[in-house]
Amino acid sequence: MQTLSYSTSNLSAALASTMIPRRKTRPVQVGDVTIGGDFPVVVQSMINEDTLDVEASVDAIRRLHSIGCEIVRVTVPSLAHAKAVSQIRQKLIETYQSVPLVADVHHNGMKIAMEVANHVDKVRINPGLYVFEKPNDHRIEYTQSEFDEIGNKIRETLEPLVISLREQGKAMRIGVNHGSLAERMLFTYGDTPEGMMQSALEFIRICESLNFRNLIISLKASRVPVMVAAYRLLAKQMNELGMDYPLHLGVTEAGDGEYGRIKSTAGIATLLADGIGDTIRVSLTEAPEKEIPVGYSILQALGLRKTMVEYVACPSCGRTLFNLEEVLHQVREATKHLTGLDIAVMGCIVNGPGEMADADYGYVGKQPGYISLYRGREEIKKVPEANGVEELINLIKTDGRWVES
Repeated sequence: MQTLSYSTSNLSAALASTMIPRRKTRPVQVGDVTIGGDFPVVVQSMINEDTLDVEASVDAIRRLHSIGCEIVRVTVPSLAHAKAVSQIRQKLIETYQSVPLVADVHHNGMKIAMEVANHVDKVRINPGLYVFEKPNDHRIEYTQSEFDEIGNKIRETLEPLVISLREQGKAMRIGVNHGSLAERMLFTYGDTPEGMMQSALEFIRICESLNFRNLIISLKASRVPVMVAAYRLLAKQMNELGMDYPLHLGVTEAGDGEYGRIKSTAGIATLLADGIGDTIRVSLTEAPEKEIPVGYSILQALGLRKTMVEYVACPSCGRTLFNLEEVLHQVREATKHLTGLDIAVMGCIVNGPGEMADADYGYVGKQPGYISLYRGREEIKKVPEANGVEELINLIKTDGRWVES
């Protein structure tokens, strides 16, 4: 009978073969962070503070950035807010460090966008709101001349911003929202992913005609199926058109608590698993700081980022030889600061070495009252259950992979 053996190189090759191939996109610089290309998927968020409150905004940005938020967005609803961003940026540099900033510009935003473009690294515009289209309750169609007239007005108001960003080497996010599509897009394409895609393409083409390609695109919706369909449609269309712009993923208005996290994960992870997406924002109705761990957990679960310990644990059953939930909690609390390790906690030998084969360290119940500690597939020692967590730490220290929290 042939004996199968697994070397580290075999395992590395096996893991490499399962990595998600990402859609090829151009790298776009946002401050000192790069979105797209071969760079890691970027996690970002947005502060809740009124941008006119400079001190509060600076504190909020610092809090987010210090826990791993790589790009921070601020809302800019008026010219006064746009000017306040200059003070926010300067105070960040003086009291903390430079942080990549994005300005969110919506209604009739040209003057606001032109001012804030001088103070941020990226400007986000909403195609459905950037040029106001007065609703007409009696309209039954848009003529081509009406469609073109509004298109020309969009170009006229977008061009100065595009030129400013182009000359400063800054970026733009064309951020379409399903809930705020322009009226003519709704009449022409309906309330559909197609309408969202066409809204983005209209703005992309204007930018391209002005030789500006530092673009990031988003098509957000509060319904996961709509959001997923829109991004897939856009990615397919851009590939056919030779466009390689990075995509910003998010389920907008996902809500709070467990459901908000599940909803965001369902949309974002589905697309990332398709290889679609270069930066993400988890939109929760909670403090923005709560969004960052969810974002990193999504990326880690898919093998796209390694920012924390990966814990492998069986669900427990009648074979389990210790209180698995309690021990997993103890192991997590002792080791959660060790970036980049995989640690398995397995309740019995049946689910032990085989199912934790790609973990760096294993904590396995093999007989009542004792724990077997593993390095990869190799059993290193058997210790009393009471000393299990302490001995696991000692093993990690012996290997030189321990850092103090």
